[in-house]
Amino acid sequence: MHLNMTWADVAFLHWKVSADVLRPLVPAGLEIDSFNGSAWVGVIPFEMRDVAPTGMPPVPTATEFPELNVRTYVRHDGRAGVWFFSLDAASWLAVMGARGAANLPYFHARMSCSRPGPDDVAYESERTHPGAAPARFRAWYRPTGDAFLSTDGSFEHWCTERYCLFTTAEGRLQRLDIEHARWPLQPAVADVVENTMEAASGIALPPEPPHVLFARRLEVVAKWPVLVE
Repeated sequence: MHLNMTWADVAFLHWKVSADVLRPLVPAGLEIDSFNGSAWVGVIPFEMRDVAPTGMPPVPTATEFPELNVRTYVRHDGRAGVWFFSLDAASWLAVMGARGAANLPYFHARMSCSRPGPDDVAYESERTHPGAAPARFRAWYRPTGDAFLSTDGSFEHWCTERYCLFTTAEGRLQRLDIEHARWPLQPAVADVVENTMEAASGIALPPEPPHVLFARRLEVVAKWPVLVE
């Protein structure tokens, strides 16, 4: 079974970090990927839309909702992928489904995503998951230029064109493949008013402002996890 979805109004906020900081937080079977000698942490707010299993109708309360990911980049057997430290979502059903089906670290949060201007996005999230570390995020962001496709070898390509993610189940490494067209990226600006998302996972970000990209929308297909170790 595959899961179809659309990711909309995506902000890619990235900070350089030391790989030594991330190493204890990522399974030993995964290599922490780097760009120009640095590891990176991404905080990615967006909206999930049109979520539905292939050939089935949408599921009420789990079809459209805000989501906010904290991630880094890894490799396994030469394959580039994503490792998630957390995924917050405003749908309880989506949170429990992803935890059960893929063992992903999803948390429920009270979230809002609004558009105060033609291009502006205002985003807020406060984690409400029982027993989870507190985590908050408030920011606005907007594109500042035309859409483009990233070129091979660029940072924009390195941090967005990844077609699998990794997780673990009972101590064994799993890979979940995804399919989508190349991201239609735009240069962007962001004002991050509050962000404790990465701190909830034990990561300290540098004081410098993030590298910012924006994408209006992209259709994605996620496949069922498979064991790789």
